[in-house]
Amino acid sequence: MYQAGLVLEGGGMKGVYTAGVLDFFLDKGIEFSSVYGVSAGAVHMCSFLSKQRGRAMDVSIDYLDRKDYCSMESLLASGDLFNVRMCYHLIPEYLNPYDYETFGRYEGKAYSVATDIVTGRPKYFRIRDMKKDIDKIRASASLPLVSRNVEIEGGVYLDGGISDSIPLQKSVVDGNRKNVVVMTKEVGYVRKPGTQLGLIKARYWKYPKVYELMAERHISYRRQLEYIERLREKGQVFVIRPKAANAVGRVEKDVEKLKRLYQEGYEDAESCYEELLTFLEHA
Repeated sequence: MYQAGLVLEGGGMKGVYTAGVLDFFLDKGIEFSSVYGVSAGAVHMCSFLSKQRGRAMDVSIDYLDRKDYCSMESLLASGDLFNVRMCYHLIPEYLNPYDYETFGRYEGKAYSVATDIVTGRPKYFRIRDMKKDIDKIRASASLPLVSRNVEIEGGVYLDGGISDSIPLQKSVVDGNRKNVVVMTKEVGYVRKPGTQLGLIKARYWKYPKVYELMAERHISYRRQLEYIERLREKGQVFVIRPKAANAVGRVEKDVEKLKRLYQEGYEDAESCYEELLTFLEHA
């Protein structure tokens, strides 16, 4: 196990790129002492830490035709585009069983990043028991407007990407001198100002911090990219990300597009393998 942080950006269904990278890590036996997952990154972190190669991708594509997985029917009936009962209980407990025992043997620290919508601050939930802590993963992946708020231990939470899209700074503060960042946004990506701010303001009128964060998200994201670049130039961060834009949407139903992006992630990780080992193994 490398004494280093692994930081996983979100991105909806674009997260299959991350699934490809993580499966390559599993093939090579690469483990990290700390893992920080945001939204889709938190979801894919789960199968990586249980060492179930291919599971993250299977879960992403095997149920796309089911209305009780991801659909407008689910959104209208339950308030969640990604059906909670299906995604966080039926799949891991029955349909594609999660290896809770292997996760329990993970000797590092796993964190799911969510946003406290009362304070507007990120919450870094430590994941110790995947079954008991599953709502902490769910909170990280609960996208605004298409998910219900998630209540945990008296707090109210939504998607971690609202407050901390790429929690590299948290990893550094936690003492990780080296970090690997897996991003879903391509080289040269520039986040644009939000286009649904009116809806956000109306939906979350009780939680004004959500609107404030979403209105400033393109600015905070740019600052995070600048921070990553500064640390990369110092040799403290290794970044794996798509080289070019892709046609996969945040909610994508085209299985072939998803498979191609997964393969791209795997191949990108494979192509920088020797460079990555050099980064991880040298002081």
